[in-house]
Amino acid sequence: MTDVIIYTTRFCPYCVRAKALLDSKRVSYAEVAIDSDRAQRAIMEQRSGQTSVPQIFIGEQHIGGCDDLHALEAAGELDTRLAG
Repeated sequence: MTDVIIYTTRFCPYCVRAKALLDSKRVSYAEVAIDSDRAQRAIMEQRSGQTSVPQIFIGEQHIGGCDDLHALEAAGELDTRLAG
């Protein structure tokens, strides 16, 4: 299974929703909380080109945010991406 990284903040409902989908699929992921970590926020912004959270990566591929993750699931593509 491919490594998953999700950049989050503490009170973000979209972050909770994205993590819930990954949890329901029993996907392990590294959560990077950027609430008070300017260095990690800068890394997220550089990697994704975005300033909002969540920002989700499967391997080195930027998936996008919560809606993008759920769209992959609805299209039946998420499992394939997770498998590598």
